[in-house]
Order: sequence, then structure tokens, then C-alpha cells
Amino acid sequence: MSWGTELWDQFDNLEKHTQWGIDILEKYIKFVKERTEIELSYAKQLRNLAKKYQPKKNSKEEEEYRYTACKAFLSTLNEMNDYAGQHEVISENMTSNITVELARYVQELKQERKSYFHDGRKAQQHIEICWKQLESSKRRFERDCKEADRAQQYFEKMDADINVTKADVEKARQQAQVRHQMAEDSKADYSSILQKFNHEQHEYYHTHIPNIFQKIQEMEERRIVRIGDSMKTYAEVDRQVIPIIGKCLDEIVKAAESIDQKNDSQLVIEAYKSGFEPPGDIEFEDYTQPMKRTVSDNSLSNSRGEGKPELKFGGKSKGKLWPFIKKNKSPKQQKEPLSHRFNEFMTSKPKIHCFRSLKRGLSLKLGATPEDFSNLPPEQRRKKLQQKVDELNKEIQKEMDQRDAITKMKDVYLKNPQMGDPASLDHKLTEVSQNIEKLRLESQKFEAWLAEVEGRLPARSEQARRQSGMFDAQNPATVNNCAQDRESSPDGSYTEEQSQEGEVKVLATDFDDEFDEEEPLPAIGTCKALYTFEGQNEGTISVVEGETLYVIEEDKGDGWTRIRRNEDEEGYVPTSYVEVYLDKNAKGAKTYI
Repeated sequence: MSWGTELWDQFDNLEKHTQWGIDILEKYIKFVKERTEIELSYAKQLRNLAKKYQPKKNSKEEEEYRYTACKAFLSTLNEMNDYAGQHEVISENMTSNITVELARYVQELKQERKSYFHDGRKAQQHIEICWKQLESSKRRFERDCKEADRAQQYFEKMDADINVTKADVEKARQQAQVRHQMAEDSKADYSSILQKFNHEQHEYYHTHIPNIFQKIQEMEERRIVRIGDSMKTYAEVDRQVIPIIGKCLDEIVKAAESIDQKNDSQLVIEAYKSGFEPPGDIEFEDYTQPMKRTVSDNSLSNSRGEGKPELKFGGKSKGKLWPFIKKNKSPKQQKEPLSHRFNEFMTSKPKIHCFRSLKRGLSLKLGATPEDFSNLPPEQRRKKLQQKVDELNKEIQKEMDQRDAITKMKDVYLKNPQMGDPASLDHKLTEVSQNIEKLRLESQKFEAWLAEVEGRLPARSEQARRQSGMFDAQNPATVNNCAQDRESSPDGSYTEEQSQEGEVKVLATDFDDEFDEEEPLPAIGTCKALYTFEGQNEGTISVVEGETLYVIEEDKGDGWTRIRRNEDEEGYVPTSYVEVYLDKNAKGAKTYI
């Protein structure tokens, strides 16, 4: 069915209908635009939500994410970021594929509609002009006919009157003839204009208007198809992200399935294990005997003072019983042990580090943390010391890398004085060397404390043991009192005192050997160049494909391997350019993970 034949007389209604179609299209564009804004807002809220619950750096929350449940939650937060990203993709695709395209199409549609209806109005105006011409010709023909009829009647009247002169009769006859001729001319003109109007009217209703309405119909149908395609695109944009959203959800499920309750339980043990043994049975105290309290040999206080019951009053068992039993604060029960303890303290000759233990306990009460973490239980102290040693070793390595870089730069300045003054780097090189030495001493100190906790200090010489035994024999009470003070500080925390400086010096040689880089590095293997590399930067070395060289330093994780061609020619090449064959038995071989 064609609008040109069926709706030939509905020009105004078609104009209203096509305008309504454009309004519908603009309404759909507005709907999609609001949907994109909702998607962007939703994605932003999801990202803010994930960011809000992300663990803060260098905080206690970061330590909590060692547990598998917290790791799974962190994975969920990361997947929520990806999930939010897919909603941003939906917004972007809808904006580019629907909103922008339809907005441009609407502008084109408006222009096309305007041109069609302009042609229609032009055709209407033309047919109206033709109609007016026809009406004017018709009225003129009618007027001329009436005038000719009146002139004929006047002539006949004059011709019948005998009193009228012959000249007047002739004049009336001539006038009648003129009027009759004018009527004939008007008739011919009217007939011609009528034929022309009929032709124009036929063309208007059977050619011009049908063609214009047909174009308008095709335009409207294209609009309908376009809005349908846009709706399909609307659904397709959502469908395209469904697989990725499904992967995000699958990853969340995978993270949830990776939760290991046994592993988390083990982490709790590692985090809070003190390393102490639980207290033993408490012996029956017979108050019928002299008032002297004893403690079971199996309790935690049975340490270095074993066999000396008079020293057990300030021992460790009472301190360990506090978490389980309330202390009896009766003055009557405490009077004799306290006085006995006071007498023992006054008559003994304490070592100087016993007072340091008391001082350290006082500092713990004031809120200060000991440098050697002696306020922590043995297991927790070992972890803290190991962590500190690792941090110091990283700082030492960093400073050593900086020293190597300055040394290389100084060599470059020596070879090329125009690039810089080598003496300007001496101050910086000295400063870095001092920092390395300080860090080494600090690391040795913590290594000694760590060795003490782990029980791996080197055995003392026979002479040192004899001297120690003689001193212990002369001052037994002092030694045991200091041991007890070291194990139980005044505030109930656990402290261990490093009193022998010689123990620190035992490890000094090992550390000096470890960080000594005075001699050239030995070869730890060989490598084969897979590709040709032009070493143009300072510190690099050029290699040719297929060339075999010596490896003197493995990749530390920065993507470079240090190699040597001969004694005077060495440098770095990209690790991906060589195939390394390490000699596991090579002296000085190091592996960086």
C-alpha cells in the first residue's frame, strides 16, 4: 500500500505523523543517554566501594590479608573493579553506537522531511495558482457573455424603433458584434485555461503528490527500521559484556573456593605462638611446715635457677600463672617471700646488665619498644628480628648498587674528563660507603640477636667456659637473679639481654666476607648470545649472536645479566638476549630470586 494513492488528500496529517515519529526517536535517544549515565554512575559507585574496602598500605589491615579468606575478599574487590569496568564499556558503546549515531540520523531526517514537505507545499501553491487563473477566466467569460447578450438586446431594440436614425442602429449593431467577439475570446481563453488546469491537477494528484508521499513513506519506514536496529544494538551491547562479567563472577567463585581454613588456622599459630611451654602441675603447699612456698619442678620457672628453691619466689612460674589465676594479694601470704627476696637481692652482687633489665622493663611500662624486641615472646621475637635483618640486607644491597653506579660514573669521568669532574663524586662515594658500614654493623647486631633466639651462636672456647664457670661459682645468686630478671621483666613481658659483645664480633668476619667485593667476581657459568646487542650505554657490553661469554652475576630481577669477555672487558646485557648455563658448583655463585 502506498501513501501516495491512499493518502493523497492527507498532507497535513502526514506532516503531523512524521513529526511525531521524529519525537519518538528523540525520546529513545534521551532514554539511552540516561541509561549510559546510570551505567557510569553505577560503575563509579562500584569502584568507590572496592576502593573503600581495599587494605591501606603500611597498616594492620595489610597484614590481615595473609589469610586466605581475606585474600579471597581482596580478589573479590579486584574483580568488582573489572565488573565496574564492563559497565563503563556498556556506557561507552551505547553512547558511540546508539546515542551519537541516532542524534546524527535525526538531524539528517529532519532535513530530508523538511525538503519533502517543502516540495509538497510548492506543488500545492502551484495548483492553487492554476485554480485561481481558472476562476478568473471563468468569471471573465461569464461577464463577457452577459455584456454580449445585453448589447444584442439593445441592437434589436434600436433596430425595431422607427424613430431611431440609421446611424444609431448601425452603431448598436457594431457594439453588439464587438461584445459578441469579446465573449468568444473569453470562451476560448477559459477553455484553454481549463484544459491546462485539468492537466496540472492530474499531474498533482497522480504524479507529484504520490511521488512526494512515497518518499515520505520510505523516509518513515527507514526511521522505523533504524530505531529497531538501535534496540538490537542496545541488547547486543549488554550481551557483549556478559562473558567478561561471567569471568569476573567465576573468578570470585574461584577465590571463594581457594579459602583454606586449615591454612588460616596455621597462620594464626604462626602469628601468635609464644614458644613457651604450658605450666606444669602446682605442688601441694603444706602450711603446717615453716612458711616457705615451693613451686613444682615442672613449671615454667624451672630455668637456670634449678636446684635453688630459695630463688624461685621471683621466678617465672608466677608470671606465667597470671593469665590463668588471679594473684592472691593477701599481705600475710606475701610478706615472707618478699622479705626473703629483698634480703637475697641486698646480699648478692648483681651484674650491671641486671639493672639494664630493670631499666628496660621500666621503659616498656612507659610505652617504648626495645630495639631487640625483647618484650615479645621468643617465636614472635624471632620473626621480628628476621624481618628486620631482611630489611637491612635490602637496604645494604640498595646502597651497594648505588655505590657501584657512582663508581662506574667516576670511571666514565676519568676516561672522559669533559663529561664531568671525578673528584665531585668522592664525597658522595664516601657517604654511601659510610652508610653501608653503618647498615652492616646494624645488620650484624640484629643477626647476633637472631642467632641468640634461634640458639645458633658459635660455641665459646674452653678457656671462656672455664672463666665463666669460675665466675658462676663465685657469684651463683647473682647469675641466677640476673637470669630471672632477664626472663621476666618488671611489667611481666619477656626480655632477653645481649650482654656479651664478643658474641657480636663472632659474626663480624662472616659479614665482612659476605659483603667484600674488593676482588673481581668469579665466573658462575657461561652464556650464549641469542641475538646481537650493541652496548652503547655506560656499563653495558656489546655481544654478537652465537658468541660465548662468562657469567659473573645473575639477573637480580631488573632484566640485566652481568657477563665477562676477558679480564678487562665486562658489563651488562639484557637477560632475554642470552641463554645462561650456570655452574652450580662455581665458587661465589649467587642466585637472585
